[in-house]
Amino acid sequence: MNNLTIRLETEKDYKAVEELTREAFWNVYKPGADEHYYVHMMRKHPDFIPELAFVLELNGKIIGNIMYTKAWLEDEDGKRKEILSFGPICVKPEYQRQKLGKMLIEHSFDAARKMGYDVNINFGNPGNYVSRGFVSCKKKNVSFVVEENFPTALLVCELVPGVLDGRKWMYIPSTAADCCEDIAAVEAFDATFPPKEKVWMPSQEEFYIYSHSSVVR
Repeated sequence: MNNLTIRLETEKDYKAVEELTREAFWNVYKPGADEHYYVHMMRKHPDFIPELAFVLELNGKIIGNIMYTKAWLEDEDGKRKEILSFGPICVKPEYQRQKLGKMLIEHSFDAARKMGYDVNINFGNPGNYVSRGFVSCKKKNVSFVVEENFPTALLVCELVPGVLDGRKWMYIPSTAADCCEDIAAVEAFDATFPPKEKVWMPSQEEFYIYSHSSVVR
């Protein structure tokens, strides 16, 4: 496609990005979606990184975006390392499966490296990320609080190869997504958008399996 550009998000883009996020995630991981509310609230959170909030435009219209928050890794000695976690990453449904998500990831990774970041960790469907350089958290010895538990959906990408040296790391995500636990607030925000039907989709069961399973030794 010609006339594709990637640029930083500005305040005038907020509503369009929230609409895009709602459309891209509706009924994918649950009936309905809360990712657009997360985007709305994320921008006010101290872990949000506006320098890595990019929009993808086609002929001047936003068809994709990516956003980041800070996260951390802590080793066995309690030493913390600041890292990144991106999400949501969205592409307008009619433009999906055309490597536009890859374009956003690679562009933002380049910007992140220039800022000094060398690791990105995401919790998501492995099928969406392994072709982008992500590997199982087990291969990088990264887990949540429970030692020796390696969630299938916890995926690690070294922006600088070899930067994780094999020691045990505990992943500490941002609290930015905690806002979505307020169901009433999510529903009130969603009510400001045109009505959409909430339905069950097979992708919801697929993500449930990934998000509730672990890789074992």
